[in-house]
Amino acid sequence: MGFRFAFAGVGCLAVMACTGDADAGPPPLTAPTDPYWTAPAPATFDVRFETTAGDFVVRVTREWSPHGADRFYNFARSGYLDGQRFTRVVPDFICQWGIHGDPSVAQAWRNAAIPDDPVRVSNTRGRIAYAMTGPDTRTTQFYVSLVDNSRLDQQGFSPFGEVIDGMEVVDRIYSGYGEESGGGVRRGNQDPLFEGGNGYIDRLYPELDHVVRASIVRSS
Repeated sequence: MGFRFAFAGVGCLAVMACTGDADAGPPPLTAPTDPYWTAPAPATFDVRFETTAGDFVVRVTREWSPHGADRFYNFARSGYLDGQRFTRVVPDFICQWGIHGDPSVAQAWRNAAIPDDPVRVSNTRGRIAYAMTGPDTRTTQFYVSLVDNSRLDQQGFSPFGEVIDGMEVVDRIYSGYGEESGGGVRRGNQDPLFEGGNGYIDRLYPELDHVVRASIVRSS
């Protein structure tokens, strides 16, 4: 479904992969306003992340957070998630990723926000939700809670899924850089990640683990 690519650095040809109608696959990754990206997700679906630390599976439940689930579904079916670095891994807190490794793609999506969803389930260990800076600012970055982060519920962080297999893999994703390699969207210091992409990240933070491929393995 869609295309896949091995993203080793900024020189990826992802944005040239596909154009045209549905039979040709998804639109260019630099076209976030294309209707392709608004397709509704199935009621539930599983995404397998093959990473340099091992594999883990996220189960998404659309009822929990419909706008968040829809975006994640379209990212997973298009190949958008492939090659991304886990840029913010803070022990006893979260593992965060979602910035595309090609700067032209990352910049195109940087302000492409989706509406908020009510918080229907708590940010407990293993749950996945979007990072944000305030109302209606969820874009492409999301995190898995490494501990019980239910304190985030009152701040409006709406989980849309949870890790159902391989949480031990998420626990061992490289965390040695902490906030230094990515920081949070609220810290306002992510410009180098968007401007330099994977090339910048790999030069300064070579130990970071990354997504090799993400694929939908079940839906209903």
